[in-house]
Amino acid sequence: MAGAPDTGRKTLPSSAFAPLRQPVFAVLWAATILGNVGTFMRDVASAWLVTDLSGSPAAVAMIQVAGTLPVFLLAIPAGVLSDIVDRRRLLISVQAMLGLISAVLLSLALANRLTVEILVGLTFLGGIGAALMGPTWQAIVPELVPKPELRDAVALNSLGFNIARSIGPALGGVLLVAFGAAATYGADLLSYVVVIAALLWWRRPAGADDALREHFGGAFRAGLRYARASRELHRVLLRSVLFFICASAIWALLPLVARQLLGGGAGFYGLLLGAVGAGAIIGAAVLPRIRARTGPDGVMLGATLITAAVTGALAAAPPQWLAVLLLLVLGAAWIAALTTLNGTIQAILPNWVRGRGLAIYLTVFSGASAAGSLLWGLVAEAIGLHGTLVAAAAALVVVAFAVRRLKLPMGEADLTPSSHWPEPAIAWPVEHDRGPVTITIEYRIAPENRAGFLAAMSRLAPERRRGGAFAWGLSEDAAEPERIVEWFMVESWAEHLRQHARVSRADADIQAEVAQFHAGPHPPVVTHLLGLHSRS
Repeated sequence: MAGAPDTGRKTLPSSAFAPLRQPVFAVLWAATILGNVGTFMRDVASAWLVTDLSGSPAAVAMIQVAGTLPVFLLAIPAGVLSDIVDRRRLLISVQAMLGLISAVLLSLALANRLTVEILVGLTFLGGIGAALMGPTWQAIVPELVPKPELRDAVALNSLGFNIARSIGPALGGVLLVAFGAAATYGADLLSYVVVIAALLWWRRPAGADDALREHFGGAFRAGLRYARASRELHRVLLRSVLFFICASAIWALLPLVARQLLGGGAGFYGLLLGAVGAGAIIGAAVLPRIRARTGPDGVMLGATLITAAVTGALAAAPPQWLAVLLLLVLGAAWIAALTTLNGTIQAILPNWVRGRGLAIYLTVFSGASAAGSLLWGLVAEAIGLHGTLVAAAAALVVVAFAVRRLKLPMGEADLTPSSHWPEPAIAWPVEHDRGPVTITIEYRIAPENRAGFLAAMSRLAPERRRGGAFAWGLSEDAAEPERIVEWFMVESWAEHLRQHARVSRADADIQAEVAQFHAGPHPPVVTHLLGLHSRS
């Protein structure tokens, strides 16, 4: 099952299992674990079959590309889609599609008609399902538990994913060796049946009709506008790209490392992946203490250097028992990096754009992984496995130290809605699709306060753009320079009303700082100008 993403929450406290007292959450959580176990089993079988059908490193890497490229292409539309359709129906439909893919794999395996091209193609279709599932699984969690238990529920999702990652690959390797690929695909198919049954059992309440509900095109544009205007998001995404491109080498080439460098079979390959999952659970348990001492940048430095060390050590073709231990350590480093980056993203995103922001991060993650997998596969074709692993390890070391000045944001701003904007004054009801809308705010700024005012405005401008403005500017009155007008434009009246609801308390603090420079006897004058379209 392509879903239930690793959300990167911190270690579970003693009360963290409280969400499991909610029957719907408990059932869907257990079904999600089973579904992810099936997905890991399927992926082990497909990756190993490619090594049987072709010894080409590029062919093996293409399986990784096929699984991650659709997420890169579709994660953002999927994040928008999860906000505007019935999430339960979307989950059921996608699970049915993924089950059909596994049924096709099962049939072709029984007929001995699987080829590299078919495996890559069906893996690509499975990646489409993963792209559609990821944002939706995250979005339904607040519907399943009371708000005080939300953080624990998200942490349980992370734990469940790592449980599946520790069990699925090893179990898939055992089934592959004992009964063949068809049995592995059949087990994956059964897991989808269980997940669909759990979703059908869940009676999701019908959502209330919201007159301001976003449509796909507008929601898509709003998400992209936010991403363009958020410098903190840019910083996290850049760090993610650099890390994942370099670290993807070990994942793209691990089947060949297991077979050619370490002399193992399918069961040993599954054991290596199981060690990664077990290491991730251990890493999640100790990570909070490490983060408390080093901060997120220290965690990323350590995780990157450990990943480099393991990658370089595998190039030396160590004994199999040592390779298992190395993959255990790699799993801990990998989860540390993932949870740090994911947790930072979660901390800097307001709720109204959280799904789309996470989808953008997922797009970057998948795109960097796909590009890195393809890159390292081609490098391995040219210089061999040993040289490629050494090169990837060296690249990770360079990245670890090169990004130290590019600090991760702390995410301490209060992003809860402030609801401090008054309702706009209107003479008659305005159609929601009327636009564009130009909002002007007139300030009176004394000459001695102009520099401080402009500095505060430089911090306010990104907030306006993040909230929905597609254009923003400042203008001064040529006849009266103390009169300065801020203006920004949004695409429709409905979008401006949504903008009212999006203003956070942190944004309100910036606006209050700007207002302190206003010297007029009355508050700044706000005007809403509606676009007029003349008839020709």
